[in-house]
Amino acid sequence: MKTRIIVSAILLPIFFVILFIFPPIFLTFIVSAICAIAAYELLHATKIANKRVLVYTIIAALLTPMAVYLGNFGRYGNDGAMTAASIANLVLITLLISIFFIFMCLLLIELALTYKNKKAIEKGTVLKLRQIPIALAAGMLIPYMLSALIALKCMPYGHLFVLIPIVAAFMTDSGAYFIGVAFGKTKPFPTISPNKTVEGYIGGTIAGILGMLLYGIILSYTTPLTIVFPILIIYGILGAIVTELGDLTFSFIKRKCGIKDYGKLIPGHGGALDRFDSMTFCAPTIYLLTLILPAIII
Repeated sequence: MKTRIIVSAILLPIFFVILFIFPPIFLTFIVSAICAIAAYELLHATKIANKRVLVYTIIAALLTPMAVYLGNFGRYGNDGAMTAASIANLVLITLLISIFFIFMCLLLIELALTYKNKKAIEKGTVLKLRQIPIALAAGMLIPYMLSALIALKCMPYGHLFVLIPIVAAFMTDSGAYFIGVAFGKTKPFPTISPNKTVEGYIGGTIAGILGMLLYGIILSYTTPLTIVFPILIIYGILGAIVTELGDLTFSFIKRKCGIKDYGKLIPGHGGALDRFDSMTFCAPTIYLLTLILPAIII
């Protein structure tokens, strides 16, 4: 716990400097690096040992956030309205389809080649058909979901919008942990996540709602933005639900793979997937909510 707190105290100021001062491209580089590491961790956890597949997946994981950035660059005017949104959407869709098509072709070629390679068969590095969805998830799906942070950053007042999923995930995780430790008794998924309790989930949801309301109050007093608090409560509820779902999903994968952590990237926190598991679900959910049900109006 001490190591975890020290590392957080060092990394958080750096993150906030990048978030508040630098343009979205810097956040894009960070998300790309996180996605590349996460792709490696997932393939390593699921025992996909083919080196070329690993390279293809990491490259796809690096490029996907870049594509999202290019699709959102210059999308909003100074007044917060979308400008040339259709062109931006076309760019984004074209780039993502291109990455997916090339990535899929490379995987299928590798699938065909490795089954003819006797050395690969003997070493156990043959790519299997059932491993292709895992590679696609590691190379494109997870990076695309995390890239919602980039789309939020590209909005006017983007640094404030990026904080919404961060506050939701942090408050939910913290509330679930402390309430679970203090009052947790009922374990709904003991074989998947033995430390998670119903009481912890309830506490996490309440903490997520309170976190959103507190953030809304801070914004209402420090910015010219209009805050719609009833909708912000919806953000808190849905943000908490998907945060806990993300944590449970990646815990399930760890249990199936027989590992405790995905990696040792961050001392006290584990790997990239251990740290950003809940954000993978929370960020795209909040992004969609900002588009269809705005709680913060410019």
